[in-house]
Amino acid sequence: MKAFLKNITGINKTGAFLREELDKMKILMSQPMLHQIRQMRNAPADWKDIEFSAFSQWGDDGIIQYLIHKIPGLKKRFIEFGVANYTESNTRFLLMNSNWSGLIFDGSEANIQFIKNDTISWKYDLIAEHLFVTKSNINEAIAKHGFDEEIGILHIDIDGNDYWIWECLKVVNPQMVIMEYNSVFGNKAAISVPYKDDFYVTDAHYSNIFFGASLKAMDHLAQQKGYSFIGSNTAGNNAYFLRNDLLNEFTPKVGVDNGFVACNFRQNRDENGNLSLQRDDEKIKLCAHLNVVEVTKNETSILKNYL
Repeated sequence: MKAFLKNITGINKTGAFLREELDKMKILMSQPMLHQIRQMRNAPADWKDIEFSAFSQWGDDGIIQYLIHKIPGLKKRFIEFGVANYTESNTRFLLMNSNWSGLIFDGSEANIQFIKNDTISWKYDLIAEHLFVTKSNINEAIAKHGFDEEIGILHIDIDGNDYWIWECLKVVNPQMVIMEYNSVFGNKAAISVPYKDDFYVTDAHYSNIFFGASLKAMDHLAQQKGYSFIGSNTAGNNAYFLRNDLLNEFTPKVGVDNGFVACNFRQNRDENGNLSLQRDDEKIKLCAHLNVVEVTKNETSILKNYL
């Protein structure tokens, strides 16, 4: 393939150049779907009708594009936590296609260095910072970069303290919040893993599926902060919350019972770190002895009581 590219172009394509060209193709191929989304006159009956993936792992690129076109007055600024090297991300399409400005964090210094060396860092208004996010450092880190005001989207996906980080945020006023939730915790209990400064999902349990919070817990926190749940992606891992003053006919409030989506993931690992290829909602029973917090009562007990 490399030799073929060299023969037809006369130059030796580097990996970075190929990735950049592929990014352009992804954006171009998304345009017909974007046109359909802009032309929609009613809220979709099912979000699967608006989903597409250019840079998102699942269909969130489409959901986000739908929302930014149907919610007037969104500020074109975002913050995202837990971006890895940012080649696969829910905000990259916003940055490149919609020309938003962004602040991103990741706990790996190597990942942040990769982003800073990528052309995306000078072609767009993007700030990337190495930070293992904790309750004690996140507000200062956001304020330091001038994002301590109203922003369009806050996205938290850190595979661990997600609930507690949103709870502690004080300096930023997001209009929309995207929260990863753990669907194998079910949709009946408002539970989260306990807060721990150095929480790391593999250390918490070798299965890698004991993390985050249930959708009901996220919805409880959202209501306290003045947000309403408006839906989940069809993969069953990202929930969308909209500030109450922005709800409209295209983005109505949805009940957790109706909007909950159970994931079909098989991402869990065995004790040797290998994929088991068994459903996560079955393997979560391995974590039944671990403590969780029922957030509406601030009570700690074992996960078994909620499965």
